[in-house]
Amino acid sequence: MPIDLAAVDAIDVHVHVEQDGHGCLALDQELLDASAKYFKADQDRTPTIDAIAEHYRARRIAAVVFTVDAPSGTGHPPLSSEEIADAAAAHDDVLIPFGSVDPHTGKAAVARARRLVTEHGVRGFKFHPSLQAFEPDDVRFYPLYEAIAELGVPALFHTGQTGIGAGLPGGRGIKLRYSNPMLLDDVAADHPDLTVVLAHPSVPWQDEAISIATHKSNVYIDLSGWSPKYFPPQLVRAANTMLRRKVLFGSDYPVITPDRWLADFETLEMKPEVRPMILKDNAVRMLGLG
Repeated sequence: MPIDLAAVDAIDVHVHVEQDGHGCLALDQELLDASAKYFKADQDRTPTIDAIAEHYRARRIAAVVFTVDAPSGTGHPPLSSEEIADAAAAHDDVLIPFGSVDPHTGKAAVARARRLVTEHGVRGFKFHPSLQAFEPDDVRFYPLYEAIAELGVPALFHTGQTGIGAGLPGGRGIKLRYSNPMLLDDVAADHPDLTVVLAHPSVPWQDEAISIATHKSNVYIDLSGWSPKYFPPQLVRAANTMLRRKVLFGSDYPVITPDRWLADFETLEMKPEVRPMILKDNAVRMLGLG
């Protein structure tokens, strides 16, 4: 059954699936350990779909769940977005599956994106330019964006700093510049029918992200990956005012729990009428759930 919006108090638009039903992991152990250290995460770093559903159902929160398909960038075999979507279907009262495809696979990525939506019911796509090692404004990837726009689902892109590879020599070769949100300004401008979500406070490019979301009606910002108490002040100001309908609750579970994020959000100086927009209403509109 579809999500009963009256039965959930919030929608977390950024939840990672790091382990599948076969015990395979989305990242190798070195990268998992580095990100856990970066986020000071001592909870289960690799919960399964079933565990995620139980965690969110108990809190009356719906969750957008995904993996990152990045074999070209990491050399690590990815989890299956098809399996994730099919497993999430058993928990469709709280889970909203996104797919992920490796952009470097060209026409195969386009065909797979179509199948993920039409055959497996995914409701959007997740990209991580730094981890997937691609420049998102390269026109080679435009056919993929065109397909996603045609399918009527959003594309969520990691932006800014990443905890993956943090503290390792050379960051394990992961390049931050691919996640400069300004690269997505071209994407949003050239694909006005594509809903683009800039994931995370985009440090060190926060002002660029705010500018893009202000300028482009098809661009949102999710607030995942940082505790709200560390949000850049200009992001808080924008969320309270001109971007009040454009910012979204996201935790980045499992590295940040929804409990921690929401507790810190309570202490943020946010207008009372804006809180429900950020926690739920904006996501309902972005995801087309209304």
